[in-house]
Amino acid sequence: MNSVVSRTWSSVLFDLDGTILDSAPGIIDALTDTFAHLGLPVPSREEFMAYIGPPLLSSLQERAGLSEEKAREALAIYRNDYRRDGAFDSAIFPGIVGLLDSLRDAGIPLGIATSKPQNQAQAILDHFELSPYFTVISGASEDDARTSKAHVVGHALAELAKAGADTSQAVLIGDRIYDVEGAAAHNLPTIIVEWGYGSPAEAVGAIATVYSADRLRELLLG
Repeated sequence: MNSVVSRTWSSVLFDLDGTILDSAPGIIDALTDTFAHLGLPVPSREEFMAYIGPPLLSSLQERAGLSEEKAREALAIYRNDYRRDGAFDSAIFPGIVGLLDSLRDAGIPLGIATSKPQNQAQAILDHFELSPYFTVISGASEDDARTSKAHVVGHALAELAKAGADTSQAVLIGDRIYDVEGAAAHNLPTIIVEWGYGSPAEAVGAIATVYSADRLRELLLG
């Protein structure tokens, strides 16, 4: 993995949870309520951190050992609880707004690629007054037909292209291995932010890791 990136980027995709927003408090509280409602053993807050990033339906099956039917029931309960109480229990990471201002001023088209349901991501970005920065907001579809990070990234790229953006030198900014893998499915490089929810091992395959929004600005704008 290179420590320095020297490239001109034609467009930039951002993950949402753990990259732009510290959304862990609301997500973990909603997961805790969901597990308690279903009478399941409730993992610790530290264990729940692993649920943030990948598609939740997959995590409920792979980490909690639920059947697909039970996982879909849990997902419905979670979404209802999160939509009601936790969606806005987040904070914008330091320096992100300034970074987005700089990218917009440079004329670089920006997009969101998140595993959150797209309507939910839109509502959250509206709440934090971040939506105007993004040409495209791509998330999981409500019918779960588009859930994997690769599908979400592909949809974001297609929508950016429809909007007239140049995606020939696009890059994804994220915090988890799922971001690296989802971007790689479309031959996109990934820059990993260290302030998110991933471990250092999850940066394998990324072209760089950054410790601050200022350092990320340097890599994106030179």
